[in-house]
Amino acid sequence: MASVLTSTDLSSLNELVEAANGRCRGAVDQLLPVVYDELRRMAADYLRGERMDHTLDATALVHEAYMKLVNQRTIGWNDRKQFFAVASKVMRRVLV
Repeated sequence: MASVLTSTDLSSLNELVEAANGRCRGAVDQLLPVVYDELRRMAADYLRGERMDHTLDATALVHEAYMKLVNQRTIGWNDRKQFFAVASKVMRRVLV
């Protein structure tokens, strides 16, 4: 069951993404548990379009993409929408 985020949750998520963008280590560490369900849903959607014997499952794709996201020299996300857009692009690149 997908979680529903309230406007307060969305505001907190935006703040967390902005703090992570500023390379606040604590914010980066807190970000994955907050965004994991949505990233996992996105990964599962992408994998439905892939071949059946793909070496990655949704969990592995999320982890690969997340590591690439947080290990960038410059993080370019200013809010949750931009974070998920960049995450989406990174997942597609991992699959390619």
